[in-house]
Amino acid sequence: MRVAVECQSPLLQKSLELFLSKYLSSSKKSDIIIRDEECLNESRCFYISSEEGADLLKPFSKSQLILALEKKYNELYPKSTNSIIEDEDTPETMNFEILQKRIELLTQEYQENILRAVKAFYEK
Repeated sequence: MRVAVECQSPLLQKSLELFLSKYLSSSKKSDIIIRDEECLNESRCFYISSEEGADLLKPFSKSQLILALEKKYNELYPKSTNSIIEDEDTPETMNFEILQKRIELLTQEYQENILRAVKAFYEK
């Protein structure tokens, strides 16, 4: 999946670029164009807003963004295999995988901090 980000809000633009760095592409080569203003005649447009008709409502998390993009991508390209999620996972499974990865990262950080504290204590 290739995504282009064209937002009026610099904060939203940068946040989306950070969240989707491995999927970024130019507007001409992208499968989906993410915008923060409504686009009427573009089928590839993915509209993010706090308004009711948006594809994704603000505020949102990275996992919500990826799931909503995956849904839009599957609507646009139903038989494509280049989706973010290879098999048809339910949103609950996807959220669990993201949660599991986050817990692993936090556990690793915690372990590193403890080891650093122990080493500092014994080096005195």
